[in-house]
Amino acid sequence: MVNNTEKLKWWGWGREGESYSIRNPQGFWSFLEQNLGPLQQSTRVSSLNDISLPPSRLALKDLEDLRQLFGEKDVTIDDTDRIIHSFGKSYVDLLRIRRGTVERAPDVVVFPQRQEQIQDLLALASRKSWAVVPFGGGTSVVGGVEVPEDSKPSVTLDLRRMNRVLQIDRNSYTAVVQSGVMGPALEKELNASGFTLGHFPQSFEFSTLGGWVATRSAGQNSTKYGKIENMVTSLRLVSPTGVLDSPMVPADAAGPSLLQCLIGSEGALGVITQAVVRLHPLPQSRAFGAYLFSDFASGVDAVKKMLQADLRPAVLRLSDPEETAMALLLAQSPRPSIKERLGHLYIRLSGFDLHSGALLLLIFEGPERLVSVAKKEAHRYARAGLYLGSLPARNWIKERFRHPYIRDDLLDRSVMVDTLETAAHWQKLPEIYAAVRQALSDSILATASGALVFGHLSHGYSDGASLYFTFMAKQQPGQELAQWQTVKTAATEAILKHGGALSHHHGIGSMHKIWTSTYLGKEGFSLLAELKNKLDPQNIMNPGKLFDASPES
Repeated sequence: MVNNTEKLKWWGWGREGESYSIRNPQGFWSFLEQNLGPLQQSTRVSSLNDISLPPSRLALKDLEDLRQLFGEKDVTIDDTDRIIHSFGKSYVDLLRIRRGTVERAPDVVVFPQRQEQIQDLLALASRKSWAVVPFGGGTSVVGGVEVPEDSKPSVTLDLRRMNRVLQIDRNSYTAVVQSGVMGPALEKELNASGFTLGHFPQSFEFSTLGGWVATRSAGQNSTKYGKIENMVTSLRLVSPTGVLDSPMVPADAAGPSLLQCLIGSEGALGVITQAVVRLHPLPQSRAFGAYLFSDFASGVDAVKKMLQADLRPAVLRLSDPEETAMALLLAQSPRPSIKERLGHLYIRLSGFDLHSGALLLLIFEGPERLVSVAKKEAHRYARAGLYLGSLPARNWIKERFRHPYIRDDLLDRSVMVDTLETAAHWQKLPEIYAAVRQALSDSILATASGALVFGHLSHGYSDGASLYFTFMAKQQPGQELAQWQTVKTAATEAILKHGGALSHHHGIGSMHKIWTSTYLGKEGFSLLAELKNKLDPQNIMNPGKLFDASPES
């Protein structure tokens, strides 16, 4: 059995023994029950040993062939490893594994250390008609790493042992990096040389560079540094038909971009083994600020003007009133201090309300002089809001990687909790925001007595922004998956009806694939399907994800 997942929760998010510390638990759970109805403790299997799997379908000769390729210690059919590699970290994944329901598990998990091993595996899998599922940190929330439904034996390819920074070019500010490196290890090595990638998704601690590239990930600092596709200048993809290297240049005009066809391919075209990424100097200075607007629309207008004036904060996050109130609830002590009470009094006397206002967090970073100027300029554009100082943004950045842990506590109390995201131009953004909120509320209330829906704007551009929604409700006993699917479908169809992005940074996986042809259009979908057929003619690469739906006739 391998050791690299032992300290992580198989039934939830992150490390064993870690959780989100709610400052006022009684107040928080009382609030949820007031809005959702009485909650009850759920049960989950206590150990992976309680989950039974059918034996691997691979013959002894097949396993021996794999051990010849990878070595004895890098091939495992241990049940624990197979279960852990059966799921990502979506609500649906955690719901199933907590019940001990593992319908499909990989028949074997392998851990390559060299590119040649991957090439040999894909050749063997092509001959044997095995499915191959690339696996990075396993944090997908859209079914991107689950075992396919078809009857092929499946091999999960865990890339985390290909985790080296191969080169840092101090002249060009680039690095050549293997795809299996985890976020913290990558940043540590880059920081030691005076650089940062600037990519910090919420999954940063547990996800890999290859996973980011494969899903077009967006870090929380993307307004300044861009999404991952803006950071990658070249990559290598090993497909069943050969090895593809995109040209290693800063830009070109050599026809349609091969690079951009490979970024976001989600393991369906091949295995991303390394990437060349753009680096940035470690920021000399960082400035924090927070503003409270009277409503979400006022905050959106301020943010739009800021971005269209070419101000680029590293972090830009505007919470709607419901999310602002939830953030206050999580941060509030059972007995507020004099300082906290005076702060709340100041806000009320200024004509604002923390329970109905929209909170904007800004973090600027870079050269000290430019950061100082940018913060002053931002203040000018945000003057319709009440300046709250730097503390809310400082607190947020300290806790930003801890927020997902609260989902474990919610699941323990039988709460359906999930997120979804989109992006839209400024003109469409208000109607999409309203339509998705309405679709979430209506679909939840069809099966539950109460609903909580809240969201924020982030990942800003001059022409628009991303919208990110969270929804909660009491689980419908015995119908939890159907309940979630109804809500997910309603929200996604509202997004597409009103012209939003099918996904801004979570990806497609298996959960969004039924809408891919609608979103791309029949011709666009067919074009990408042909690329799939060319690179993976036997459909062994991550079947059931991204390209697997049939275009509408």
